[in-house]
Amino acid sequence: EVQLQASGGGLVQAGGSLRLSCAASGFTFDDYAIGWFRQAPGKEREGVSCISSSDGSTYYADSVKGRFTISRVNAKSTVYLQMISLKPEDTAVYYCAAELAHNGAYVPTTRDGMDYWGKGTQVTVSS
Repeated sequence: EVQLQASGGGLVQAGGSLRLSCAASGFTFDDYAIGWFRQAPGKEREGVSCISSSDGSTYYADSVKGRFTISRVNAKSTVYLQMISLKPEDTAVYYCAAELAHNGAYVPTTRDGMDYWGKGTQVTVSS
């Protein structure tokens, strides 16, 4: 059974930090690019950051560049999203997703090709 388990969300004040984790199982993790997406109430799900399957290439949405850092540890089948300088507009449910990569440097930038999705974790940033 494929599972993507996001964790690490919570309530934090503006300017604070959180680290999200996405633990994967049930598929060959090393073959998949992983992305973080978020959805705020009344808004569409948007891409936040993605990382390639093996060479460390990354994508960041403009709204999070310089504040969020994505990383992965293939030996642990886990992807992390370190978030600093959080803003109230970062409030959303954060989801991780996996897309089969056609090469080790491929970085998705949209949700369109994602093969697997996990349940989200709530991040709330108070002002």
